[in-house]
Amino acid sequence: MNLHLIKNICIQKDLTTYDPYDIWKSHLGLEVKALFNRSRMIGILPAAFLMMFDHFINNSLRIGYRKQEYPMVRALAALALLASYKKENNRILLDAAKYHIDSLVSISSHGYSGFCCGMNAPWSSKNGRYPEAMPYSTNTPYALEALIRYSELAKSNEYDTLISSVFCFLEKDLLVMHEDAISLALSYAPVYEPRIVINANSYSMFMYALLLVYLPQHRDYIVDKIKKLYCYIIDRQADDGSWEYYADSLPGNFTDCFHSCFILKNIIKTSRIVPLNAANDIVKRGYTFLTNKLYDPATRLYKRFAKTDKLGLVKYDLYDNAEMLALAVMLGDMKTAADLIDQIERNFIKDNKIYSVIDRFGFRRNSNMLRWAVMPYVNALSEYCAHE
Repeated sequence: MNLHLIKNICIQKDLTTYDPYDIWKSHLGLEVKALFNRSRMIGILPAAFLMMFDHFINNSLRIGYRKQEYPMVRALAALALLASYKKENNRILLDAAKYHIDSLVSISSHGYSGFCCGMNAPWSSKNGRYPEAMPYSTNTPYALEALIRYSELAKSNEYDTLISSVFCFLEKDLLVMHEDAISLALSYAPVYEPRIVINANSYSMFMYALLLVYLPQHRDYIVDKIKKLYCYIIDRQADDGSWEYYADSLPGNFTDCFHSCFILKNIIKTSRIVPLNAANDIVKRGYTFLTNKLYDPATRLYKRFAKTDKLGLVKYDLYDNAEMLALAVMLGDMKTAADLIDQIERNFIKDNKIYSVIDRFGFRRNSNMLRWAVMPYVNALSEYCAHE
């Protein structure tokens, strides 16, 4: 069932998809979200109206929305196929992975110092408004990892120049938000931002680590960058093992499941390349926090928020559970991983549809939306199957 699901989804050439955030990428949605971020008192009513319209009326109809390409979807599809190829040695899987990699390269962000990828859609957050072509430190690593893994398995140097150029993206395009003798924080995107995003810095750290083998002449410099980014990240870990989204105490901060998983996964993957001081203890504390605070024993699923500044209609999100699955596999906690797969199949999959959320009324919503969060789940599933 698991391998069939992976192949059935990832082997397709057309990976255009609707998205749970379609409403917030529309011109009206961008304006309302920006208004809400500026003033909750003024923006809460229009924001609530759009949320209700999208969730209860337009969830299946998708009127006014369009399917589109996302580089991250292509990257995760390639990574899932490559994990399956490594297990089965089936050339069809390798060729399909290359198709996705070439597709994501074609829709990557252009006009920057090195290879990079964004969301391929406009976005508004508390940090400001981002245009469609804007690359992010949180999206580029998936593409970079796919390029590297394909190159290793196919024994190809076709993408070496693109891979190495990510170093220029990190060095020249991302802004230094904080730096002192021992720590460093970079921006989320190549633009000034008022707030530092912690998980984004864990991704930058991991990208530097991935580039070490391609840039041995810069090894000492890169290792220093990695250790300074790591220092900044672990200094923001709370006593209970958690991280907030932003590295500040301003209003609008939150602590959630899948962003916390991102940080932990990037620490693990980086530490496997460059030894990081007390990384095992840092990861253990973070994993313990997630399992203690966000695990729901009644459903055996993981909830979204440990701390939030707003109410929502979502009770359980596939993204949180997909990232917990990936993290459990990475830590070798296969019992937790197997149980989580069982609960995901039981709760999020029905009639050959994979739903992204279960709302507070118990209804499944957002079917077959690849970016959020079918492909993160499929990729985590591929890693689980590779360990079986």
